[in-house]
Amino acid sequence: MFTVTHFEAIPPEFIKSQVQQMVLDYLTDISSVAMAPTNPLYNLYQYGVGYEVHLYLEAMNGSRGFPVELLVALDGEDPSIVVGFVLYLPVQGDGEACVVTYMSVLESHRRQGIARSMLAKMTGRYPHVELACFVNKVPYFEAMGFQVAGARGPQILMNTRDYATDGLLGVLDTAPIYQSVEVQQIHAYLLKQHGERAMLDAEKQRDHHLDHLTRQAEAFVAERLGYSAIPDSRHKPRLH
Repeated sequence: MFTVTHFEAIPPEFIKSQVQQMVLDYLTDISSVAMAPTNPLYNLYQYGVGYEVHLYLEAMNGSRGFPVELLVALDGEDPSIVVGFVLYLPVQGDGEACVVTYMSVLESHRRQGIARSMLAKMTGRYPHVELACFVNKVPYFEAMGFQVAGARGPQILMNTRDYATDGLLGVLDTAPIYQSVEVQQIHAYLLKQHGERAMLDAEKQRDHHLDHLTRQAEAFVAERLGYSAIPDSRHKPRLH
């Protein structure tokens, strides 16, 4: 069993640390880059996405000027253990809408209704929800009431309604993370460890994989909806 807890302010440290550990452990599943652990760039993206989630959690104190909320599933027998989470952004100017940024469930606790329960609690607060997932996850979210809305890069956009919200979505600008000294240091270490040729090959593998996923997403949307992928520009403005 498990319980689902909602946070609008920064959660306790034991929750933050476990959420961030899940991000590191399940990076391939939750990141839009879909980086495989075998790719030498994996550690770099672990840092980048992990730090992004850290910044979102810190932004729950209101310091970024946009709302951030968190749902956490806690183990029923030991409530100090986080077994799942959903990090999402309420849309400003539309009290019914939110956008999921990251979500995951411990591998040992999957197929127990945890994700379904967390999403149900979220849609109870915000019935108009948008999220992005890879093609293979579409049936899973369709079973929970989402419908295909279009494609964005390598992922499928899904929505609980057949239209996008007109509100404003505040998001972090992640560019400074990947331009930071820390990322440069990680890249330098990886370059020293693997060599320049291997790192160039890693970038090519990443780009090839993303191109493949993007074509797959566009073809899926074209077949499902009968037209090409909806460009990202149809979405509400973003506040960085």
